[in-house]
Amino acid sequence: MHDTSGWNWQPGKQDVFNTAKCSEGVQWIEEWHASPDGEKCVCVVNKGDYEFGFCTNGEIGEESFEKIICPEYTPDGKLVACVSADMEWTVAVDGEAWGETYGFVWGILSAGGNVAAAVQQDMRYGMSVNGQAWDPLFDNANNFSMSADGAHCAAVVQTRPLAQADIHTFQAGIFSVAIDGKAWDGGYVNCWTPVFSADGSNVACQVRRNLYDYTIVVDGKPWGQNFQCVWEPAFNPSTGACVAPVRVAGQWGMAQDGNILWDPRYAQLWHEQFSADGANLYAVAAVGFGKFTVVKNNGAWNATFPVVYDLTVSPDGNHAGAICKTEDGRYTHMVDGNVWGGAYDMVWPVVFSADGTKAAARVERNGRQTIAINGKPYSEDFDQAFAPVFSADGSKVLIKGISGGVYYRIVAETASI
Repeated sequence: MHDTSGWNWQPGKQDVFNTAKCSEGVQWIEEWHASPDGEKCVCVVNKGDYEFGFCTNGEIGEESFEKIICPEYTPDGKLVACVSADMEWTVAVDGEAWGETYGFVWGILSAGGNVAAAVQQDMRYGMSVNGQAWDPLFDNANNFSMSADGAHCAAVVQTRPLAQADIHTFQAGIFSVAIDGKAWDGGYVNCWTPVFSADGSNVACQVRRNLYDYTIVVDGKPWGQNFQCVWEPAFNPSTGACVAPVRVAGQWGMAQDGNILWDPRYAQLWHEQFSADGANLYAVAAVGFGKFTVVKNNGAWNATFPVVYDLTVSPDGNHAGAICKTEDGRYTHMVDGNVWGGAYDMVWPVVFSADGTKAAARVERNGRQTIAINGKPYSEDFDQAFAPVFSADGSKVLIKGISGGVYYRIVAETASI
């Protein structure tokens, strides 16, 4: 969650700036991005041939780059983007580029005040953290991740060279996981999705041990059991135990540290999440073919849909919500098993208040966007809205949006919506 303690929570609607100001004297503007606190809204502008910059709250900055892609605000309010200059790529943080440059950069991650990105240099791959690349880089790197405190980064890496059509070396295992640039010993046919424990001290990933067997590896040590298939693991933040969905005899269940925790009885089971105290374990599951829902501690919600995704657990751990695709191809939300009224052309993930009693989400219908709070749309809609944020006590919600060429910052009292 965002630290909202220093934000302006005075109720009311603020006309921040006219977005047309960013179009003055430039070739074109690109998509808009709002800061978490809503005080800033930025877009990339093209000033001329091979000259791009940022326009924030109607003011075009002095910085210029040959290209800017993937701009976004970090949870602590930094503006980050992949930028190029002199045909080299790097990351800019609040308009200031890292000193190191690379053949290409992508996949920016941020936490704990640190910023990292995937990099390629001379056809070698890895990560750069705050502008310092791993040494050495690898023949291949993918599935990048960062610990919650931002102190560590991990990626799947290729540790052995592979010639064309060399199936024997491939089957012997050429992939592993590197943490902060140091790879685990040993190799696997495939590795995916390295994840950190809550305190960042442990890493687990799903692996393919041979052509047929899959398991989970924790800190370089495989579970003692193999399975028909596995999905992304997760750590219990309280006990440190590692769980993962596993396939046994054609059905899916949940395993913990290699032993079955939930009996395999689902057609699909994935995207599990623990509550912060480790007491509750949620996951997206299919209770039958094409019948997806959410399960909490192995108990399925009643409503089912053809598709369920973007599961979100509330900060207090007692509530959860997910996006659902309806039979007619529209979208809605399901929170604690209750389906919100109304369906939309597009929806975004649910955001909870600290106590979990209120949920909000960005929604779109007929080309207009707004914020739905506990299923009820806000009274105004926008050309573009941004992710809502609740105040610490949940009594107010921050709504950000652009309408009629004006960027608005609105603090609304949830009791009045």
